[in-house]
Amino acid sequence: MEKAQLIARSQTDESFPPYKPLFSCPRGLSHSEVSVCFDPRYDRIPHPDINLEKSISEIWDKRLAKNASLFNGTKFRYGGCTLLDGGESNQETRVCLFLGLTDYRTFVGTNLNPLWEKFLAPSEDDIQCCQHTSSPLGNGAVVETSDKKIVVLKRSNNVGEFPGHFVFPGGHPEPEEVGITSHRSSEDLRNSEIINKLISQEMFDSIVREVIEEIGAPAESLSSPLFIGISRRELNVRPAAFFFIKCNLESSEIQKLYSNAQDQFESTQLHTVSVTDLENMASKMPGCHQGGFALYKLMVEALRNI
Repeated sequence: MEKAQLIARSQTDESFPPYKPLFSCPRGLSHSEVSVCFDPRYDRIPHPDINLEKSISEIWDKRLAKNASLFNGTKFRYGGCTLLDGGESNQETRVCLFLGLTDYRTFVGTNLNPLWEKFLAPSEDDIQCCQHTSSPLGNGAVVETSDKKIVVLKRSNNVGEFPGHFVFPGGHPEPEEVGITSHRSSEDLRNSEIINKLISQEMFDSIVREVIEEIGAPAESLSSPLFIGISRRELNVRPAAFFFIKCNLESSEIQKLYSNAQDQFESTQLHTVSVTDLENMASKMPGCHQGGFALYKLMVEALRNI
């Protein structure tokens, strides 16, 4: 059986694709095999350049002046992960995600800053390199229909990131869904073990919510998500967790349901495509979603070798 692995690659590699796979588990991990350590240690570290730090507020204020409806919501910040091998007990491999807190304002002012590369620290270690960026953890789902097609959305031209690009359904796990608005609010819950379990559950619940809201498929048509890894796009170092979900509906049924999807305003079209067709569309996907497709292909290959 394929083992999960943390993946480290040199950023100077000329053949380096527009994404970096940070963690891969081709067999897929269930909710019980994914734990979370939520702690302020994994929050963003301010950059020592005062003027660069000031640019965060300046950029946010300019955006807010143009769009007063912008909401500065809290997000979980990706601070790395570690493998928890069962060892001699012969248990399956597990993973623990290290998460802190960040917000949309800081994401806009660091990762989406025109000077985003200046926020990167000179280190080959991915976490050290990105210590000054917001790095909110997004999520995406590779949804496979009963007739073996993959669901892909074409983003609206009105969205803030990658308008008109192809993406998998997804969004973010939400701190507020588990009652967290700050580290102080999480302290009010008193028991860190309970908090970590709630966040781990939100990792899986949130991707199901996103799929339901974005493609219109009912919850009962979806399998339990399997966590297949984390990909980070090289452009503005944006990380995203990817899951595999089976849907017991055919492509034609999903196409009909999409017309009534709750979050259809974020996309203009839903495509159900073969893996071969998706290969041809991949270049028009954001880097982190190209990475998600690569993680899916590793899973498919692993299944063939069982």
